[in-house]
Parts: sequence; structure tokens; C-alpha cells
Amino acid sequence: MGEFVIKLPDVGEGVAEAELVEWHVKVGDLVREDMILAAVMTDKATVEIPSPVDGEILWLGGEIGQVIAIGSPIIRLKVEGEGHAPAAEPAKPVKAEEPKVQPAKAEPKPEIKVEKPAAPVVHTPVSAPVTVGAPRAEGDKPLAPPAVRLRAREAGVDLRQVTGTGPAGRITHEDLDTFFARGAQKPVVSGLAPDTSVKEIKVVGLRRKIAEKMAIAKSHIPHITYVEEIDVTSLEELRALLNGKKRADQPKLTLLPFLMRAMVKAIAEQPQLNALYDDDANIIHQHGGVHIGIAAQTPSGLVVPVVKHAEARDLWGCAAEVNLLAEAAKTGTATREQLTGSTITITSLGSMGGIVTTPVINYPEVAIIGVNKMMTRPMWDGAAFIPRKMMNLSSSFDHRVIDGWDAAVFIQRIKTLLETPALIFVEG
Repeated sequence: MGEFVIKLPDVGEGVAEAELVEWHVKVGDLVREDMILAAVMTDKATVEIPSPVDGEILWLGGEIGQVIAIGSPIIRLKVEGEGHAPAAEPAKPVKAEEPKVQPAKAEPKPEIKVEKPAAPVVHTPVSAPVTVGAPRAEGDKPLAPPAVRLRAREAGVDLRQVTGTGPAGRITHEDLDTFFARGAQKPVVSGLAPDTSVKEIKVVGLRRKIAEKMAIAKSHIPHITYVEEIDVTSLEELRALLNGKKRADQPKLTLLPFLMRAMVKAIAEQPQLNALYDDDANIIHQHGGVHIGIAAQTPSGLVVPVVKHAEARDLWGCAAEVNLLAEAAKTGTATREQLTGSTITITSLGSMGGIVTTPVINYPEVAIIGVNKMMTRPMWDGAAFIPRKMMNLSSSFDHRVIDGWDAAVFIQRIKTLLETPALIFVEG
């Protein structure tokens, strides 16, 4: 028998380390070749680590959430034959033996239990000479000032179970203290009771990546948020018409493809919005290609798949790519290439989008367009109120490189295109 060491493989060009996000095995498990052993994450791409051999797990090198350098040993297997464990690594198995040393540390526990009987030198009987008489009869309303009633209600105490020592049997704060000191079981009138539990959730994997990126964005970028109201009645009529006449091989159109095409046309007039800002080198990288990130919520957290070269896609092409990326994001099959390279981002909560949001810029971009929910509202046309489908765009900009005026001009141009959607199809 021998040992086989699996090292963290190169999971991407230029990647020096990866975060361990999941173990699929434990020490003692028998594994077969190609069986998935672990999953690591880097730059929002999750990579599974398969076993190259059959064997038994002897040692796992890391905890969930730990960042491991490429090439570091992560698993030791007992295999048939000589294996290939490096001679320079005999110290590693010591980690595998550490759990067996734990019982030595656990020996003091009996001493702790020996002291506990001394603790029950229960002071309660001593501190409760006051008698708590019999509970009040059903329907006998207890007397107590408002402050006492509030305190009892918050603690879930039925005041009928507390004997009052004040005038005319009035219940005082001292009576409540005595009731609590005796450790009396408090019947809960409303079914409500305080919950003092605390659950610790380790921030790992995609959640940690999101947290790090949001922290960088907010600490580096001075945000300016601009909100504009859009009348999308005509756009919705056109969208319904196009969906009713689409071919079987064409995807169903949502609002997003129209917004993407409007952004492409607005960026052609204000290319400084389609840029990445390197604030360390004080260089703005203004891109010709419009690569639109679509912020998408998945079971694992927020990811931003990217529609590359939106300027070269028509309405149907944008819709098809959005559908493809959305499916890959939801199933966790999106590749590194599909999740990187955006130059401007759209974020939308769909029908839950609220009236106004303050979206956080996808660092190091300089702009993000936020879509709020669509609502039918009465709008004044100069003679009467008429129902119109209205929607707000809440958009944020990097105020270091985008002035408020330029931000407003950009959103106003998008507003014009969405309110008169025929202009989206006009070339030039």
C-alpha cells in the first residue's frame, strides 16, 4: 500500500490561489477514479476537483472558507501500490492525527462537572420569602399600572399568575421581580416569546466574493445616483406585438433587450460611460465594445454574467444571449469567460424592483443602470388623467469621472429611446 497526494491544480490563467468552498468526502471514505472530491472558487467561477485514482481518504488539507495556494497538497489517499507521496511531507499526517489528540484536552471536563453541583447551592429559595399566592380566577382582572403591564407583556407573563402586594392587590414591579426570581413558568398569552438564540454563519465562497467586491466598490467609488421616470406604455405595446409575431426559433422578448439596445445607442454619443477606471494608475480605459453585465440572483448569491459586444447584436440576439447566460447562472454552469469582462452593468429586481433603488457600481466600472418595477399610474395629458405604464430607472455613476450633468444627459437619452421605441431601430 502507498500514499497518493492530490495538490490543488491550476484552476485558471493567472490564478495563484483559490477558496475551498465544499468537501464532497471525509476521512475514511473510499473513492473511485473521477469521483468529485472538493470544490474551489476563484473569481466567481467554481471548479470541481476529481480524484485521479481509486483509494481511501487519509487526510483533508483545509477547512471550508480557507484560501489555498495553487500546488498545495489538499488530499492524501491510501492507494494500492507505492503511491507518490513526497518524502518531504511526513509532517503533514500530523494534522490528520490532531483530532486524536483532542481527547487529552477534554479531560478537564469531568472537573467542570464536579464543580457544577456546587453551583446549585440554589439561592432562589433564599431570595423568595414572599409568597406568590394562588393564581387569580378566570375572569378576575389583575390590577397593575401600565408600565408593569407592558413589562409583563414583553416577557410573555400572564398577570393573573402573579400575586400583587400593593394596595387592593395591585401588582408592582417588585412582584414581577419575585415572580421571575422563583423561576416561575410564565404562561404565554399571545403565543409570543423572546428568542435569544444566535446562529453563526461563516461567510465563504460566492457570498464572501460578493462582500469583498461590494466593500471595494463603496470604499473606492463616490457614488452619485440619478432617478428618472420612464413611460414604457408604447414599448410594452411594441414588445407584445413582436412576441405575438416571433418565429418559433426566436426567444421571447423582455424589457432587457430594449434597454440594452437603448444603452448601446446612448453610449455611442457618450463613450465615457462605457469605461473602467484604474484608480491606482489614474487611467480610464474607455472601451469601444459594449459588454453589458446583467446582475442576476441565483441560489448561491449574486452573479453578473456578461453579454459581450452588445453593439453587434440586434434585439433578438441580445434576448437570446441573456436567456443563455441566465440559465447558466442559475444552474451554476457559467464559465469564467461568461462572468468577466463587463464594461457597464444592468441590475433589476423585476416585479419586486421597488420605486427607487441606489445600486452599487460593479467596480471598476463607472456606471450601473437600475431597473425598478413597472406600474400603471394615472398620468395627466393636459386634458385628463389617463392610465400609463410607468417605470423608474435608478442609476449610479462614479462621480470622480462622470459629472452629474453627463449622467443626466445619458439617462435622458435612454428615456427618449424607451418612450419612443421606434428610434431604437433607426440606424445612425
